[in-house]
Amino acid sequence: MHILVLGAAGMVGRKLVERLLREGRLGNSDITRLTLHDVVAPAKPDKAGFPVEAVAGDFAVPGAAEKLIESRPDVIFHLAAIVSGEAELDFEKGYRINLDGTRMLFDAIRLAGGGYKPRVVFTSSIAVYGAPFPEAIGDEFFHTPLLSYGTQKAIGELLLADYSRRGFFDGIGIRLPTICIRPGLPNKAASGFFSNILREPLAGKEAILPVSEDVRHWHATPRSAVGFLLHAGTMDLAAVGPRRNLTMPGHSATVGEQIAALKRVAGEKVAARIKRVPDPFIMGIVDGWPRNFEAKRARALGFTTAEKNFDDIIRIHIEDELGGNFVA
Repeated sequence: MHILVLGAAGMVGRKLVERLLREGRLGNSDITRLTLHDVVAPAKPDKAGFPVEAVAGDFAVPGAAEKLIESRPDVIFHLAAIVSGEAELDFEKGYRINLDGTRMLFDAIRLAGGGYKPRVVFTSSIAVYGAPFPEAIGDEFFHTPLLSYGTQKAIGELLLADYSRRGFFDGIGIRLPTICIRPGLPNKAASGFFSNILREPLAGKEAILPVSEDVRHWHATPRSAVGFLLHAGTMDLAAVGPRRNLTMPGHSATVGEQIAALKRVAGEKVAARIKRVPDPFIMGIVDGWPRNFEAKRARALGFTTAEKNFDDIIRIHIEDELGGNFVA
């Protein structure tokens, strides 16, 4: 099996690649080739057991998508995207990457010919939903995105469903919860503070909380996100039917509940490193975000999370990223 990962240098992309390299297979098929792509060169492993190619470039320029799929990868994980805050600040860039790049990829597959029909796993977002919300958003709730990023992802979902219906490829879209706790450095995602207020204090650093503690949101760990992707890459899509986009399971919590979990797991001194500095721009974005989901379809189709509460989310970060230790 040949696998192509777009956005392989990103946080979730790196963790997906690590898992693929470690296991050497996807489902029941051995991996025989892995192609990693991002705007910056993804790290190439020293020992993989099969050929690994790392490619740097802009996949949203004419001709780039055709080159990426000319070797006919069997499974394509499409994680490439401009994140929410940056897409809101740079309108043209967000639409060029998140929409135009996705359309170019889908069309390159459609026009490849020779009966080529890969599995395409598209990472969407809960940003496709917009307020006002019910207490918990069900699978029938309509899309009314209130951000350019959410609009771009919603259009991508429609394209994926239509191209799959027409038989151009076998696609599935997974709406990821906000990934928490994200390792590494802060990025330009408006949701970054959900991770920052936990990751930085655990590392002995101060963190800025730009919103009130009653803000509620939907979360999943990087470990769960990789599990979602792997399941989407191997599951029988006949059970999914024509509605090819699914909201992934997660855990709903307020910022205050996050902080309370941090205190339970790491102590009051660690939580005291959080500084409250309101940011009207971030607050304005967060006001239109969903808070809770039912995700019944995804659960019925075999998508499961690694965590049951926010204490688990913090402990998984300490285990996976900090070697089991934190700065008390």
